[in-house]
Amino acid sequence: MPASEYAVVVTAIANLGEFEALARARLSPAAYAYYAGGSWNEQTMRDNEAAFARRRLLPRVLVDVSAVDPSTTMLGQRVALPIGFAPAALQGLAHRDAEVVPARVAARAGLVYCLSTFANRSIEDVAAVGPGPRWFQLYVQADRGRSEETVRRAAAAGYGALVLTVDSAGAGYRERELRDPILDPGSLPNVGGHATEHGPIGALLDGSLRWDDLAWLRGLSNLPLVVKGILDPLDAARAVEHGAAAIVVSNHGGRQLDRAPASLDALEGVVDAVAGRAEVYLDGGVRRGTDVVTALALGARAVFIGRPYLYALAAGGQAGVARCVEILESELRAAMILLGAPTLAALTRDRVA
Repeated sequence: MPASEYAVVVTAIANLGEFEALARARLSPAAYAYYAGGSWNEQTMRDNEAAFARRRLLPRVLVDVSAVDPSTTMLGQRVALPIGFAPAALQGLAHRDAEVVPARVAARAGLVYCLSTFANRSIEDVAAVGPGPRWFQLYVQADRGRSEETVRRAAAAGYGALVLTVDSAGAGYRERELRDPILDPGSLPNVGGHATEHGPIGALLDGSLRWDDLAWLRGLSNLPLVVKGILDPLDAARAVEHGAAAIVVSNHGGRQLDRAPASLDALEGVVDAVAGRAEVYLDGGVRRGTDVVTALALGARAVFIGRPYLYALAAGGQAGVARCVEILESELRAAMILLGAPTLAALTRDRVA
């Protein structure tokens, strides 16, 4: 099917799950394996969605919901929805313009876009799409000088936060990728060249990173530090003690340690440990507006999506990603109305059973 016809088809998509079949038809087998796969038996990947399905929502009736406001702030910056674009590597596998496309959609929608270290487009290219809440995700490289340079580039380009991924001392055991490896991930301008110059991406990671190194990272710029990949409440408390302004409860979409808990199942323990000292976000398994309100009621300030916008990007380019956001906003507004929650502040713990 020509790309123009895919753009027409995405307007008829009614939920985020429908993007995957279209994306699979357009992606190479290796690219689909990279985006879709988890680690080992993929139990954690499945649990991320199943954890939302186990929860039940309790509506409150006879509340004035003639107008609902789904906006909030993230690190002090106003965003239109409590939904951000999670960092995801190698978006050039899905679209020739790679990260530029979802970054543009996010900027126009007033949502946070988080650019991956292992992006196919540069920090500066993505910054050039226009003003918007934009954060930079950092994998600390074995060559720490490269990481220092990358952080300074992000700060100079106007990114609003530094998101340190801490669950990737190495790569998870991903059987789909072993069977169908990506032979050429393309250019990686934020790590200093082409992927094939460095060998496997996982070989770039610094496995020696420790809590004390957070002081070094915070000293590289004035950007607030977000620590991504926290599941243990003790780690959440440590992150705050070491200067984290926010935490992302995440198991890397089920791509790292299999049998780790679903992000939603870990959320409340992290929220309790943080005790209001930092903002708490969640990623993993968010596919519906009802998932968003569930996470917020359990203590998250916002959520991030990953695979849904990658599939939308592959399925329909900019039109696909815009449709992804449109669906989530429509679902979120409908859920708020039916829950009797005119604002996000009304999504309290007693709304989830």
